[in-house]
Amino acid sequence: MKKYLFLLLTGFTFSVAQSQEISDAMRYAQDNLNGTARFRAMGGAFGALGGDLSAINVNPAGSAIFANNQMAITLSNYDTKNNSNYFGTSTTEKNNSFDLNQAGGVFVFNSGNPSSDWKKFALSVNYDNVNNYNNSSFSAGTNPNNSVANYFLSYANGVPLNVLDNSSYASLDNGAQQALLGYQGFVINAVDDNNPNNTQYTSNVPAGGNYYQENSIVSSGYNGKLSFNAATSYRDKFYIGLNLNSHFTDYRKSSRFYEDNDNALDANYKIKRLSFDNELYTYGTGFSFQAGAIAKITNEIRVGLAYESSTWYHLSDEFSQKLVAVSSNSSGELSPDVVDPQITNLYQPYKLQTPSKVTGSFAYVFGKSGLISVDYSMKDYSKTQFKPENDTYFSAVNSNMNAILDKTNELRLGAEYKIEAWSLRAGYRFEQSPYKNKTTVGDLKGYSGGLGYNFGSTKVDLAYSSAERNSQQGFFSQGLTDGAAIKSINNNVSLTLLFEL
Repeated sequence: MKKYLFLLLTGFTFSVAQSQEISDAMRYAQDNLNGTARFRAMGGAFGALGGDLSAINVNPAGSAIFANNQMAITLSNYDTKNNSNYFGTSTTEKNNSFDLNQAGGVFVFNSGNPSSDWKKFALSVNYDNVNNYNNSSFSAGTNPNNSVANYFLSYANGVPLNVLDNSSYASLDNGAQQALLGYQGFVINAVDDNNPNNTQYTSNVPAGGNYYQENSIVSSGYNGKLSFNAATSYRDKFYIGLNLNSHFTDYRKSSRFYEDNDNALDANYKIKRLSFDNELYTYGTGFSFQAGAIAKITNEIRVGLAYESSTWYHLSDEFSQKLVAVSSNSSGELSPDVVDPQITNLYQPYKLQTPSKVTGSFAYVFGKSGLISVDYSMKDYSKTQFKPENDTYFSAVNSNMNAILDKTNELRLGAEYKIEAWSLRAGYRFEQSPYKNKTTVGDLKGYSGGLGYNFGSTKVDLAYSSAERNSQQGFFSQGLTDGAAIKSINNNVSLTLLFEL
């Protein structure tokens, strides 16, 4: 059995090697439907309506629709259920959390000049939690063919044995670190132990298939957006507006992969079971802008058009790992081999540019009794890019995203009906998959409803929204790319308190 190197380095190491994947980019390229309870109850279809603080995130011209100064705050309960199926075994994992997901205010300034065509000017500041990352999933089942050893092999093949024998975890790039973990934990063996230039490795997991595997993922964090808005009204018929948006994100993901097998053993020691832990922490800031217009064609008909720029993120990653493996032979098993570098990789900061979005909107207002509204948005996810683009790794990932990701369309429908002080609301949302194969991440369908009560200067709104989406992503990006089919169901309840000033 090969020489075992204990990794005793403790602390942090800075690395220029990157480990970003398409799923990391999509975490920030995709938005969720968050905001005020009225906004969520009506499916977010507010591009031609305005008059709601979260509507400003769809069309900045919407703040000029307000008649009075307003402030609003929204609390939400997020309930997520992930139903997983991995090689015929079904599991369910749930997560529930509360969040202050919206807070803001708008200040309206009416023109003091009665002869001016510019009737109104509005300024607003609004915070929205674009994405709540509190989530958990658990998948388990028996893989008939592939062991996690293939993951470590995919990185190790091509790496000279003397590098793995004589290098510390901290001195290697991300790929070689994965090879070293597998080698130190005896998950893989060198084909020729006596040749320091050996570059080929074999699995040390008993052959025969039927590997029982579990994959557990727990994430937390948020992606917040603070919008500074200005809008104006021309003759109370045409409204234009601009947003300058500051983004800030904090995301943590803990994953644990477990594997065991009951394949036949002989006198040679083989890996019978192992657990592989990964911890990722991503944080950073970003900037984007939005511009939009709303036209009141008649008292009943309104149309809107809005453009949302790319978001330019500056992100940093911290990453750590741990492997525990147990070896056995026909006579018994050894004590666990623990490969714990106790090192956090601090990757060089990088940039991410998400795709822009265009939204066209239509609304029909039935006087003071109700309305219907439609938003249609287009977004090209294949334009997502990591930067600097001349980085060899980023260039490969960007090319892959361009080939795998697709243009999408999103449809949002909303309706509201008023009965004296009460408002009844309903909404529907459909968003196409950003992946060309429609399998890695599927289409999203969502339904919503709610009600509100107007006390005069104070309003209370309540909303319930539900959305479903299927996905199937590999547990690992290479080597072991098998993954569970997951159906995610998100049920959210939001409560907004609104005050007119």
